[in-house]
Amino acid sequence: MRTHRINFRELLRILALAGAMLASQAGIAADVPAELKSTACLSCHETGKKKISVPGPDDKARTLAPVHRGKLGKSVHASMECVACHTDIVDAKEKHEKAPNVAKPDCATCHAKLWDEAKANPAGKERLGIVAQNIDAYKASFHARPDTDHPERPKAVCGECHATHEFAVPKKGTPEREQWRLTIPKTCGEKCHEEQLEDYEGSVHGKLTMGKDDPKGAICIDCHTTHEIRGASSDPFKLKNVEACGDCHTDELHSYRDTYHGQVNKLGYTYTAKCSNCHGSHGIAKVDDPASKVHVKNRLKTCQECHNEKKGLPLATEGFITFGPHANGHDFDKYPQMWIATKFMVALLIGVFAFFWLHCGLWYYREWQERKAHKTVSRVSTEALGLAKPEKHFQRFAWGWRVAHLAFALVTMTLVITGTSALFSSSSWAPLVAAAVGGPKVLGIIHRVAAALFVGIFMIHFVYVMQRLLRSKTFRWFGPDSLIPNWKDFADCWGMFKWFFGMGPKPQFERWTYFEKFDYWAVFWGVNIIGWSGLMLAFPHITAKYFPGWVFNVATLVHGEEAFLAAVFLFTVHFFNNHFRPDKLPPPDVVMFTGTQSIEEFRKEHPAHYRRLVESGELDKYLVDAPSRQMHIGSVILGLVLITLGLVLLVLVATGFFAH
Repeated sequence: MRTHRINFRELLRILALAGAMLASQAGIAADVPAELKSTACLSCHETGKKKISVPGPDDKARTLAPVHRGKLGKSVHASMECVACHTDIVDAKEKHEKAPNVAKPDCATCHAKLWDEAKANPAGKERLGIVAQNIDAYKASFHARPDTDHPERPKAVCGECHATHEFAVPKKGTPEREQWRLTIPKTCGEKCHEEQLEDYEGSVHGKLTMGKDDPKGAICIDCHTTHEIRGASSDPFKLKNVEACGDCHTDELHSYRDTYHGQVNKLGYTYTAKCSNCHGSHGIAKVDDPASKVHVKNRLKTCQECHNEKKGLPLATEGFITFGPHANGHDFDKYPQMWIATKFMVALLIGVFAFFWLHCGLWYYREWQERKAHKTVSRVSTEALGLAKPEKHFQRFAWGWRVAHLAFALVTMTLVITGTSALFSSSSWAPLVAAAVGGPKVLGIIHRVAAALFVGIFMIHFVYVMQRLLRSKTFRWFGPDSLIPNWKDFADCWGMFKWFFGMGPKPQFERWTYFEKFDYWAVFWGVNIIGWSGLMLAFPHITAKYFPGWVFNVATLVHGEEAFLAAVFLFTVHFFNNHFRPDKLPPPDVVMFTGTQSIEEFRKEHPAHYRRLVESGELDKYLVDAPSRQMHIGSVILGLVLITLGLVLLVLVATGFFAH
């Protein structure tokens, strides 16, 4: 028989270890009775043991969920004793005698209490704060509402989505997280949403996640969120759902925002088409799938779900089929018309702004240099202020021109604010404007009424001018009194650039300068480009009856870009030419409100016209009394108000452009 000799040091080590274990057990026992340890609980409730049933709702038996020891050990609750949550359990009997007046385990209450305790020293406990935020989101969610069949309890509680005993959501960016994502559809579908799961399983998303185990496919929480679940028919859900789709389909979201559907949606309204209206929700299929709602054979029917008489819209016609809700200007193979239109509009904007901003900058510099050298005299004189005997003025504009100009100014500003609110719907100010007038529908009505007034004023002016010119026997179409560009205008423009650089004298302008003619004819261009494109968009069912759907894409692009060009040009170039040149300061120039200007100012700005009238003896026919002081002051106030409004609109348009 062999005997083992144990040295004294080893014996002490064993005794010390045993003492420590006993002390540890004694410490734990001070908090939790030995019979209520997790090990005791697992002896009955562990996976693989006999199923345990208890009375459930409506006196039906309910089987308790078993606890997997291995998974529990890896969960966030691994270090906790069962009775830390199950505080109503006071014994280890087969049929527990529960403590009176003790609430059943509740995840939300427990975690809220833990976060309240941790707030004093939150370092290292940030996760508890996130859980607390999730609890608040859940309480306001659709799941927290009373169940229809059992109003005494909510539609869903934490334990129905989370395995409470084995809870362990892996960190983002890890392979474990991706595998965890794949379990979500079954968690949602098999317990509550069976029909939606069936549709999802056959969808383009479901075929990835459930068919190929590819976690890149969209799952329930990508669209519905995790805790902030809202009713799918609510506006907050519909708005957020579009953004959720855009998290993966970035290019498609951007192109959708360029359509009127997307602009209204971004303003915060949900009555226009959204992703789910066209593609469906749970059963989304590829475009070339015959079952897809956007398949070429199904597309018109899909459009008519919204564009029909019951929804207050004319019935969608054939052209809707070829409309590109995701058309863009950088894919020539797929959208050649948009590519061409985009390149044309970009070239137009760059060309116009590059030329005229350079023109303004050089003009400002040249006049400022001459002003510093005292080569010019301010146009403001004591006579104009009424401090001396008023002099005769030259009548430059009749009352009809002035009224038309004022009406154009007010209508144009209305068109700019209402139109750019939709065009730049992603800006911070556009939703405020839409809400202030009562929403995009009212915004659209105001825009169309203003457009009709603009075209009406333009047509009245055009007919009036044409009938006068056609009846005149002395008018020359390319003469000095005509607004039609001629060779002198090109010579004057070249001469101005030479003057800018000190290479020649300033040109002698006739009745109309080349930049005034550009302003005038720009209206003709704008009315046709903006007007016709807007008309096609205002009556889509008629447009789509005679034209292919890509016309809508091009019309939307041209309408918005041309309107942007007009607005920025007016509030920069036009304002500079007429109000902000050093020789015009201080603003405003009121000739378009009073209709007259001093002889001195007329002779300075239009020397060729002045000389022609003097030589022909016709100058006296255009001389009138200077406007009264009241008229002048009123014109100054009106001019300053309009300039201020224009500059405010310019700031809004600029911020909207950069936000877009």
